[in-house]
Amino acid sequence: MNFLDFSIIAIYFGIILWIAKWASSKKDNSEFSSVDYFLAGKNQGWLVIGASLFASNIGSEIILGVSGAGARADMPMANFEILASLVLILFGWVFVPFYLRASIYTMPEFLEKRYSRACRNYLSVVSILAYIITKISLIIFAGALVFEVLGIPFWTGAIITVIATGLYTVLGGLKAVIYTDMVQAVILILGTVAVAIFGLYQLGGWSGMIETLSMASLEAGNPSVDQFFNLWRPKEDSDYPWTGILFGAPILGVWYWCTDQYIVQRALSAKDVSNARKGALFAGYLKLLPVFLFFIPGVIAYALLQKGIIDFSLEDADQALPALITQVMPSGLKGLAIAGLLAALMSSLSSAFNSSSTLLTIDFYQKYRPDASEKDLVRFGRLATVILVVLSLGWIPFMDALMGGGIFHYLQSIQAYISPPITAVFLLGLFFKWINARGAIVTLWLGFAIGLLRLVLEFMSNNQNITVDPNGFLAYFLDINFLHFALFLFLFCSVVLMAVSKMGQPQPPESLALVTFQRKTVSTPFRFSTDVVLTIVLVVLVLILWWVFSPLGIG
Repeated sequence: MNFLDFSIIAIYFGIILWIAKWASSKKDNSEFSSVDYFLAGKNQGWLVIGASLFASNIGSEIILGVSGAGARADMPMANFEILASLVLILFGWVFVPFYLRASIYTMPEFLEKRYSRACRNYLSVVSILAYIITKISLIIFAGALVFEVLGIPFWTGAIITVIATGLYTVLGGLKAVIYTDMVQAVILILGTVAVAIFGLYQLGGWSGMIETLSMASLEAGNPSVDQFFNLWRPKEDSDYPWTGILFGAPILGVWYWCTDQYIVQRALSAKDVSNARKGALFAGYLKLLPVFLFFIPGVIAYALLQKGIIDFSLEDADQALPALITQVMPSGLKGLAIAGLLAALMSSLSSAFNSSSTLLTIDFYQKYRPDASEKDLVRFGRLATVILVVLSLGWIPFMDALMGGGIFHYLQSIQAYISPPITAVFLLGLFFKWINARGAIVTLWLGFAIGLLRLVLEFMSNNQNITVDPNGFLAYFLDINFLHFALFLFLFCSVVLMAVSKMGQPQPPESLALVTFQRKTVSTPFRFSTDVVLTIVLVVLVLILWWVFSPLGIG
């Protein structure tokens, strides 16, 4: 790092702080209202929403995790990014109209309108816990790793990460978050494109990289070239079987992209349904980029490691991209690439801060203090952010015990244990009016208990705190692939949801008018609108990617 690199990073921070200051101020100098602070005034367009969806999702943990997967030849991980494009179509066409029509601030608030107060409390608590163990702490952890590579101690980097991001999040709310997200998305893309181009240049282009991979594959234990560029593995694979990818991963995707406050809050800020849907589709197109922006640079880093140009441990492959940036990037481009990592880190962390503070404020504080003023709500939202930061920092020491397969594997496996019951309750509740509140709450708590049991047993097994009989039920329970586990748990929760609901009475039809599908008395003719065309093109692009990175396409 030299003066030019630090200058580029300083310019990045200057731009972000200026945008945050602009977004945090009001022309009439009035106080922020809760709509301003938590939903950015509900007047945002599709471009801002789509960029914010992408930038919020692509944090340092995604970049380091996916690039680490590239270095380990774990390309099936990239399917999570590609599948997100299809799930975002579902989000834009199915979920968004209900959310905006119900005029909600939070996802738990929607569950209360569809089911009951108890369901709202459940989702509020579980969501906040999920933010601590799968979002905020993981983002801080990954950001600290980036600083560690730059020579800054881990905990110093973690604290810098929190302070730098929390400053503009606390002051400006969602508007500051989504507008900085839009700029950070551009910086992130430019930075990672620069890394990929320069890394390939060091290898002599794409053909040089393939030649290096081919030579390395001749050594015992090294993956073949096909392994690096194959999205699909046999159903017997212990990590990413194709059955788990196609049928289990979408369950995680629906929970994350369609029902999670962290993501949905961006769509709730839209001026109308059309802008929210277009924003979701735009984000779907952007989600096709990680394969090229993050996974391929991980493969490049592996090839450079084989040639002795850079040095990092494949046992800690999540360090692949930082090693590539710090060891081979020239001055100027190194600063741009690091600014891109910082942009990813800050955008996702600020989104997690804002979403979690929204849940605490709207779903708890406002309920227990219904007479609270707008100023009180905003003040509590800022305080809630500080509290969650402290809790997240406290969870970080426990993460190592669960992170044997890398950051991205940790993230997806945790989500596989908590998402199935929530996905079942949201998805089936939209389509079947007879599903009631009793069925929902039983399903949520039973599914949570089973998922928590798997998580605890896995934690204890990894730390050798328990010895499991290899022929017993617990061994079978622990051996189920996490994606297959998500599928089985979703099917089980769906059966429980329908069975318990059938034993009770359906809810009053008038209470479901805004939160379930209604039978139309007059059919409207289908027409090829812009949204329909964008959807079809996006589906075609996903199918092309799946074919290109399959044994048939590779061959």
